Amino acid sequence: MTPAVKAFFDEATNTVSYVVREPEGSACAIIDSVLDYDQAAGRTCTASAETIADWIKAEDLRVEWILESHVHADHLSAAPYLQKELGGKIGIGDQITVIQDSFGKIFNEGTAFQRDGSQFDQLFQEGDSFMIGQMRGEVLHTPGHTPACLTYVIGDAAFVGDTLFMPDFGTARCDFPGGSSADLYNSIQKILSLPDETRIYVGHDYKAPGRDQFAWETTVGEQRALNVHIGAGRSIEDFVEMRDARDATLGMPRLILPSLQVNMRAGQMPEPDDQGDVFLKIPVNKI
Repeated sequence: MTPAVKAFFDEATNTVSYVVREPEGSACAIIDSVLDYDQAAGRTCTASAETIADWIKAEDLRVEWILESHVHADHLSAAPYLQKELGGKIGIGDQITVIQDSFGKIFNEGTAFQRDGSQFDQLFQEGDSFMIGQMRGEVLHTPGHTPACLTYVIGDAAFVGDTLFMPDFGTARCDFPGGSSADLYNSIQKILSLPDETRIYVGHDYKAPGRDQFAWETTVGEQRALNVHIGAGRSIEDFVEMRDARDATLGMPRLILPSLQVNMRAGQMPEPDDQGDVFLKIPVNKI
């Protein structure tokens, strides 16, 4: 089955969100939505999510799933807003509990913060499947960037989150807590074992040097042959050496601290204080 895919690019965070709809019918899923966040002012805005919601309403679609490929470190999720507006279940990988445990400690969340993934409606494991109307989605556990990363294979399309970028840009970083370049290599091999013609939709694009336009769709065949980090049969030893050396030069994402606190709660803000005010924490020398 060939799903119809509509991409929404958020230039502020270089994130691509997707609406995946069955080719005949009205059911759809939203993948990796964005809540706008002005870090200097500490203000959120739903403009990006409203663009998605307005398009879905105009197309008269029915949202069945709001899916997260992982706990994002570079943008806040708009899943709660979209669920309130459109319905659907919020899903993520079951290894979210590992993320919640490690970052619950980093942010000193205390015992009130549940570390069992119960903030989400569905926790997926390797080999699970789900339906979008009459269209089946399959779940691949693809850790490496984070322990909880998933790839959603829906018909002839694979939504890989941050695991792979466009072939001319390479692969995800692996230096966040719980990340592993060896795990990433093995996860990518799992993705590259899909049929060559499988469409791959990436979670971000940053315009590789020499490319003028943003892009987010490629294929398994193109990735296997041309990916600058892992293509052409690169060995795991060479990849791990390259990836670890590259990661050692990278700074932290601009929105990592607010993003992790919100996204490990399925896009919800921390509980307000007695006056109804919400606060995000800035741990010092912890990340």
